[in-house]
Amino acid sequence: MVLALRLMKMLHNNSTLTIDEIAARLDVASRTIYRYIDTFKESGFTVINVTGNIYSLVEIPQPSPEFDNLVYFSDEESYLVNNLIDALSPTNALKAGLRKKLAVIYDSTGIEGFLDRRSNAAHVANLRKAAQEKKMVILHNYESANSNVVRDRLVEPFGFTNDFIEVWAYDTESKRNKLFKVQRIGEVEITEQSWKYETSHRKQGRDIFRMTGYANSRVRMRLSVRAKNLIIEEYPLAEKAITRDGNYWLLDTIVNDFAGICRYYVGLIPEIKVLEGAEFLEYVRAYMKKYINKV
Repeated sequence: MVLALRLMKMLHNNSTLTIDEIAARLDVASRTIYRYIDTFKESGFTVINVTGNIYSLVEIPQPSPEFDNLVYFSDEESYLVNNLIDALSPTNALKAGLRKKLAVIYDSTGIEGFLDRRSNAAHVANLRKAAQEKKMVILHNYESANSNVVRDRLVEPFGFTNDFIEVWAYDTESKRNKLFKVQRIGEVEITEQSWKYETSHRKQGRDIFRMTGYANSRVRMRLSVRAKNLIIEEYPLAEKAITRDGNYWLLDTIVNDFAGICRYYVGLIPEIKVLEGAEFLEYVRAYMKKYINKV
C-alpha cells in the first residue's frame, strides 16, 4: 500500500526517471514496478510511455466504480495493510481510526457492489446464481495455464476467493475441486443439470506460493538477503515463514504443491540452500532434467 503511494508520487508527471532508477530508489525489482503500473492502468489511471524506459502518470481518475476497487483487499494485501497498522505505536491516535475504517470497508463491501466494478461481472453473476441454485455450469473456452489448452469444462461452482478473481468449482471430468480464474472464462452457461457431487465440495488451502491443495510437504531453506527480498516482493505471505539467522534468513513452510516453490528455487539456486525437503529436491532434479533435455 505504502509502496504503491510512493510509486504514484514518483510517476506523477515524471519525465526523467527510468523504471530501473525508480526501482532502485524504492528498493524493489523492476518487474514489481511494471506490475504496479498495470494495476494503475486497470484502476483507471493514465500511464504513458514518455520515451525509452521512462513512464509518467498523467491523469488521476475521479471517484468512479473502477477506482473504488482499490479498497478491496486480497489475503496478501490484507496481511500487508495489517502489518503496517500493527507497526504503529499503541499510543498512536490514528491506529484505532484506521482499524475502524478498514472494518467498515470489509463489512460494507459485498459481491453485489463488486460486480458492477469488474469487466467479468457477468461471469461472476452467473457463477453465483448457479451456486445458489446448485446447478452445473459449462465454462466455455476456458484457458488453462496448466494444460495450455482452451476447451469447455463442466463444473459445479460453489464459492469464490475473497477478491472474486477465482471461483471454487468441482470439475466433473477430473473429479477434483479446483480454482478457476474468472478472467480466463470465455462464457458461463448455466445448465439444467443439478449438482451430483455436493458431498465432495471442499475448498482447499493455499500456500505462500499460491498453490492450492492439502498441505503435507515441509521445506526448509537458507536464503541470502537477495533471495529473501525477492520472495517477499513476489509472495508477501512468505514473510510470516521467514526468520533471521545471522547474515542469512530461514524459510520454513508447508507447501501444497512443489510446482510453486520449485519455480522460485530454480531461478535463485546460487542464493538458496535447501536444509530440509528430500522429496522437494527429487522434484527439482526431475524438473530440471525434463526441461534441460528440451534445450
